[in-house]
Amino acid sequence: MAASCTHPLDVTKVRMQTVTNEAGSKRASTISIIRASVASHGVRSMYQGLSASLLRQMTYSMVRIGAYEDFKDRLSRNGRPSSIQLLMAATVAGALGGVAGNPADILLVRMTSDITKPPEKRYGYSNALSGLIRLVKEEGLKGLARGLGTNITRAILMNSSQVWSYDFFKTSLLQRPVPMTNYQFQDNLGLHVASSVLAGTFATTVCSPADVIRSRIMSSSSGDTFLHVLTTSLRNEGPRFLFMGWTPAFIRLGPNTVLLFVFFEQLKKGWSILVS
Repeated sequence: MAASCTHPLDVTKVRMQTVTNEAGSKRASTISIIRASVASHGVRSMYQGLSASLLRQMTYSMVRIGAYEDFKDRLSRNGRPSSIQLLMAATVAGALGGVAGNPADILLVRMTSDITKPPEKRYGYSNALSGLIRLVKEEGLKGLARGLGTNITRAILMNSSQVWSYDFFKTSLLQRPVPMTNYQFQDNLGLHVASSVLAGTFATTVCSPADVIRSRIMSSSSGDTFLHVLTTSLRNEGPRFLFMGWTPAFIRLGPNTVLLFVFFEQLKKGWSILVS
């Protein structure tokens, strides 16, 4: 549900991250990327790769969030888990999600960045399923693991910074009033929105370097390694490339995080009522 709402921003982020710049050249802005895509290929181009995005959520997000909730429930049986325990749970769950969602991540990066490539270098996947079949046929099972190490690192950073920090901010806001005010949050929609905005900001910043490198590795068909992408990009573009696409990443991850946790909290409440 959240990914369907924020997919155009994910498309913009990936296209910014996979466009490399020579030293001294002008960087493409968020607005220029959107304008160029819409002008050349229409509004529908901003939803290119939606099927891969949904497949990614039903593998990567399902595992990382589901596993974290399960770990948290198990830890809670012996009393309230500490922040360190929850951080470790989020780390392990993130790694599992990175493995589960890697094939869908490859398809998402390739499908959303396809129109930025010359016609002869485009993949031309019509949807996630046909793309998955072609990926295995053309690159073998090994192709499903392209960028796996970087993706696991990014997934660990994402789960640790997004899911764990959401719980951290939520608990902190419940325990004490907002600084310089007497306002005290209650466990309601306002708390969920505030906690998820803070978690989205934190997660965007922490994950940006791994996200940029992951996108460049996955969009390539030449087998570039993490070290090659890192050294080449640093030489040509400087360290700022590590935060390329931060703005659309935040614009996408902020609302995505809010929608994700608001939907999740409401679904949990609905399920509790149904079960009881």
